[in-house]
Amino acid sequence: MTKQFGILIFASLAVLVGIAIYVFSGSYDIGADTPHWQVTRKVMEVVRDRSIAMRAEQIELPDLEDEQLVLKGAGQYAAMCVNCHLAPEQSDSEIRPGLYPQPPNLSEHRIDPKTAFWVVKHGLKMTGMPAWGLGHDDATIWSIVAFVIKLPGLSAEHYKDMVARAPPDEEMESMDKGDGKKPEKGEKPATGMQTEQKREHRH
Repeated sequence: MTKQFGILIFASLAVLVGIAIYVFSGSYDIGADTPHWQVTRKVMEVVRDRSIAMRAEQIELPDLEDEQLVLKGAGQYAAMCVNCHLAPEQSDSEIRPGLYPQPPNLSEHRIDPKTAFWVVKHGLKMTGMPAWGLGHDDATIWSIVAFVIKLPGLSAEHYKDMVARAPPDEEMESMDKGDGKKPEKGEKPATGMQTEQKREHRH
């Protein structure tokens, strides 16, 4: 029994040493134009999906059918999201081919609204998906979600019409003037939209 335990310890140490040599040798190609190994990709997808699901399940949904909310989201999407996530009848963009992992085409791919809210607000590490919640309030993020869940059913003409009718974006105008600050509580009403308690996470 003692001999078997010793072999197990030796094997574990050998694996750890092998991993350390591989990591510090620089052999792993970190370039975005070289895909992950399949097992690496699968593990990362499971970790991502479970992490989002656990954190998103307690989020409360506002009324996502509100027409003004959807129209506001159309303008936000056109300004911040379309280059990566595309629009109806758009097959690609200049930036999209160089992104890895490839972002979903939201004009074709339906997404759970709670998941969408959490991802838009907090972003995803090492994917190119930014945490828009650092510069936008919950009401603005919910407007994007309200639009995104309707996007797969839109024609190109309908999409352009909704973007054209979107209200002016006060947050973006503030950033264009060099402010760049996230609106403080009380500056923009967001009744029923502040649905996630702010928590500090450091990883």
